[in-house]
Amino acid sequence: MSRYLNPKTDLTFKRIFADHPYLLIDFLNSVMPFESGRHIVDLTYLPSEMVPENPGKKFSIVDVRCSDNYGRQFIIEMQGFWQRAFFSRIVFNAGKAYVKQLDSGGNYDLLQPVYTLSILTENFDHETDRFYHHYQIVNLENTNEIIPCLEFVLVELTNKFCPETMSDRKLAVLWLRFLDEVGEQMTHLPPEMQENEYIRKAAELCERGAYTPEELARYDGFIDSVRIENTRVEGARIEGRAEGRAEGRIEGRIEGRIEGRAEGENNKAFSIALKMLRKGISVVDVCDYTGLSKQQIEKLKE
Repeated sequence: MSRYLNPKTDLTFKRIFADHPYLLIDFLNSVMPFESGRHIVDLTYLPSEMVPENPGKKFSIVDVRCSDNYGRQFIIEMQGFWQRAFFSRIVFNAGKAYVKQLDSGGNYDLLQPVYTLSILTENFDHETDRFYHHYQIVNLENTNEIIPCLEFVLVELTNKFCPETMSDRKLAVLWLRFLDEVGEQMTHLPPEMQENEYIRKAAELCERGAYTPEELARYDGFIDSVRIENTRVEGARIEGRAEGRAEGRIEGRIEGRIEGRAEGENNKAFSIALKMLRKGISVVDVCDYTGLSKQQIEKLKE
């Protein structure tokens, strides 16, 4: 029997980061691109009813929301399946959290930034090998000018994940490796993870023995539903590619027939024009009768 559960599921992710604030602090300080001297010292979990709703998105869960000692707010989530509306949704949720700070009154200068951290288990950016994406509101002419209200960090924890490209951020790599590597196939924690007290504690919270039979049944049900959804999505993609190829073949045949007819009609017009010219009919009349241009008729006379 495998020793560890997958930390990327709702059950385990919340057990690690929603129940143990010191682990969430270390995780955010390691993974987020904070300016020097602006690391989180303390945080407060926000009420669950304040977590932005995501109706109907079974595999896209807003896991944790909190604020820190600076008043900054954080939305941390796992994204199981990429959807085109994902960008719109995270901007909407972050914007709603930003605006909601004024619900109790106050001035605009009291508003604090909202950060969204999304861990993705499916690729969304197929144009680059980068797996770590940081978005800000910047002046395009001078990217050093930033409006500090909303920031988004998206991490593609997929086949693109390459720790070597973040060699200068060892703690970030260690946390991301933990999320990526720990799971049902692992029976022993790698030494470099074992040596870090925060990673070691997070791994202990993933041990199968730490969960009740009811929790394990819920975990297994979630894993099964993800596998079924993966199969469904991949099947739809294969079907879509097959339909695309079939449509392409049909369109190609239709276009070929159209082009063939057009070419045949064009050749027929040239043949008629040539006969008319040999009979001494003027170029203007030939143009009117065949629909060919004057330049085309002149070439026939050469």
